[in-house]
Amino acid sequence: MRIRIQRRRVQRSSGRPSPGFTFIELMIVVLIIGILVAIAMPYYGSWRNRVNTVQAASDIIGNEAIVELYVSMNRTLPTSWADIPRARAVDPWGRPYVYYNIQANGKGGARKDHALNPLNTDYDMYSVGPDGVSKAQITQKDSLDDVIRASNGAYVGISTGF
Repeated sequence: MRIRIQRRRVQRSSGRPSPGFTFIELMIVVLIIGILVAIAMPYYGSWRNRVNTVQAASDIIGNEAIVELYVSMNRTLPTSWADIPRARAVDPWGRPYVYYNIQANGKGGARKDHALNPLNTDYDMYSVGPDGVSKAQITQKDSLDDVIRASNGAYVGISTGF
């Protein structure tokens, strides 16, 4: 009985690359993704700030309607947020909206424009904006990002647009 042993050669695929990724290829992909994320993050931050600003303006308009309802029922402006519990009291940045009754408290604490004229004659309602800081005059640096109600409700938006 003769046993025949043959040696077989293992053939590699003819010119085809192996079915996997090399470490360098994976590192290049991770690097590209990192670069794209680094480019996108500033745009996302400014987009998010614009969305919050629009939300704050919308909240102020809604709160303004609630104040008008309060006035129609009580024939006087509310003295504080405590008088209008249905109002949305917190802005998109997590800070309370500011309400100031000018008719009851006087013009001293009212928001003012560049010529120091009060923005409203009835009441002020505003958000201190993303920086959380505000001054009485809306043209000061700390107030440029505030979302305000001005001209007795004819304007609601960011203070730099007024």
